[in-house]
Amino acid sequence: MIEVKSLSKNYGSKMVLHNIDLRFEDGKVYGIAGENGAGKTTMFRCIAGLENHVGEVFSDRKPLKNHLGLMMTEQFFFNKMTGREYIRLLCNARGVDITDINSKNLFQLPLDEYATVYSTGMKKKLALTAVLLQSNQYFILDEPYNGVDFQSNLIITEVIHKLKSLGKTVIISSHIFSTLSDTCDEIHWLSQGTIKKSAEKEGFAAIESEMKKAGIGSALDHFDFK
Repeated sequence: MIEVKSLSKNYGSKMVLHNIDLRFEDGKVYGIAGENGAGKTTMFRCIAGLENHVGEVFSDRKPLKNHLGLMMTEQFFFNKMTGREYIRLLCNARGVDITDINSKNLFQLPLDEYATVYSTGMKKKLALTAVLLQSNQYFILDEPYNGVDFQSNLIITEVIHKLKSLGKTVIISSHIFSTLSDTCDEIHWLSQGTIKKSAEKEGFAAIESEMKKAGIGSALDHFDFK
């Protein structure tokens, strides 16, 4: 379980998150939906302890950072570090002894090539593989489907379902609602730093409709299509 209470974050005079209250239970998948710039990544960084913030983040396993698999939209890789070495580095950081990495190469990545020369999608798949092999209890996956090929998207969805069946807590974000509706038990709509609406599966259609209305509005009314 992870609980967020009265979480707020600002950069100077700009308020990025305002009074966020959320609770994430074990064995469930949660979606954070919102437009680009809504505050999704900042919220994840605050939960992971990478940003100073107002408010509290609680978990039933402490310290949270030692049990959290965090995959951000943009990954950092050291120069001249292979994919295999990257996986070993992240596993060693958690005291996890990994043998026969080849058999755990979910996405058939070229593990002996430098990670910095991977494509955007390959980097994301490498980062996901590494956090999965850390044996975490909680997972935050920031835009896991973005920039990844169709076949790998199917694998990612099955991975999320498997984590749920193992009683893990999974939080994923997307600015595309359909990528969340098939995998999540609950979806929270984050817009302009606040939670606008939350829904369980039976309410997904309603929340998607509200998001579309807010996102499109009258934007097309005055556009001169030819």
